[in-house]
Amino acid sequence: MARPRSDDKRAAIMAAATRIIAAQGLGAATAAIAKEAGVSNGSLFTYFDTKADLLNQLYLELKAEMGTAALGGLPAADERAQTLHMWSQWMRWATANPHKRRALAQLQVSDEITASTHEAASRTMTGMGRILERSRANGPMRDSPAALAFTLCNALAEATIDYIISDPDHADEHTQSGFDALWRMIA
Repeated sequence: MARPRSDDKRAAIMAAATRIIAAQGLGAATAAIAKEAGVSNGSLFTYFDTKADLLNQLYLELKAEMGTAALGGLPAADERAQTLHMWSQWMRWATANPHKRRALAQLQVSDEITASTHEAASRTMTGMGRILERSRANGPMRDSPAALAFTLCNALAEATIDYIISDPDHADEHTQSGFDALWRMIA
């Protein structure tokens, strides 16, 4: 008979996986993740069929969390104000959660993440995508492929986040500078 699953244990496994992957990379053993979570290795596999399943679920959760944070409290305003809000919230989430950001970056490029998981993660980011699409509708990138615009946006975000982390005393100024560059690029 299968053991009942606990939401708390699953959450502990996901949090531990995030920390271990951020510190050790995707090659980290499931035993290390289980130990960090305070569960047996066998218990980990009660929640996830395989390590790849764990990685795919973690990727989805982190992308959804980042998207939710970026859109939280979105003002009913024009595209520029909404894009600035989204950008600022994204910067706050990433700098407040460096281990989640590092784990997400590794998962993003992992061969273990399936195409269907990437598609599901994209759907969690739809709100952010709509804001960027409206923002670039009349800008210099209006005829560029959306994927290119979003990839450039992400690269600019990563550079801005790195700079904020290196100089946290000026986080607001760096956030604004990064946004100004983004706005000039897309709008």
